[in-house]
Amino acid sequence: MKPTRNIIVFTAIFIVVLVFSGSILAEDPPKININTATVDELVQLDKIGPQYAQRIVDYREKEGPFAAPEDLMKVKGIGEKAYEANKEKIVVK
Repeated sequence: MKPTRNIIVFTAIFIVVLVFSGSILAEDPPKININTATVDELVQLDKIGPQYAQRIVDYREKEGPFAAPEDLMKVKGIGEKAYEANKEKIVVK
């Protein structure tokens, strides 16, 4: 009788953990504001290394803030592929 009870308790706990872990895993990662991000933050983006991250910072210091996320493609060397890889990860505020 006791092993059956243990199995039921274990199964119930497992189901509760599974339900809560699903909602935790579904959360979106924080977005990177390309108007304020540092070089270290920008290199976290896909296809953006230190050199391109520095170009982003230099561009916004010279030209002003980005008006829209797709303006990232105005930075020399950052094209549509890099933008597409990151468009869900970046914002401008």
